[in-house]
Amino acid sequence: MDRQQLLQRLGKAWTELEESYAGLSASQMMQPGVTGKWSVRDILAHVTTWEQEALKHLPHIHKGNRPPRYSTEYGGIDAFNALMTEQKRRLALAEVLRELHEVHARLICYIHEIPEELLMRDTRFRRRLRLDTYSHYPKHTKAIREWRVRTHDRKNPRAPSTQ
Repeated sequence: MDRQQLLQRLGKAWTELEESYAGLSASQMMQPGVTGKWSVRDILAHVTTWEQEALKHLPHIHKGNRPPRYSTEYGGIDAFNALMTEQKRRLALAEVLRELHEVHARLICYIHEIPEELLMRDTRFRRRLRLDTYSHYPKHTKAIREWRVRTHDRKNPRAPSTQ
């Protein structure tokens, strides 16, 4: 995969994520229950966390280093996610959205700056980038879309199911 193909794949997954929550009101974005107790706001903060992790660790991976293991550092990925969710819980929705777009823009700039050969093969670098971005977004896109169908159907039982 070359840089353009990667950016297209990432862009498509990102656009689908954005479309999944488009049109929701601020109060809807704060409602828990989209994924477990998480709201759309919590999911977006979570997506930002993982893009931040990519930006933090990819330069080290590029230099041949291994990032710390989440199992050692935090007691596992679930524990890390819980910690980051708690740390970001106090952020206002506007701040979460601002950070979401700022961090994503930084990630895109970073991808434009790195040597293309890092993207051409299935390397540790590319795997980490994939896991933290374009293979991560669809899980949350799907959860938000399914939640929208569930909450819409609950409010309007005559609405046809899209499942």
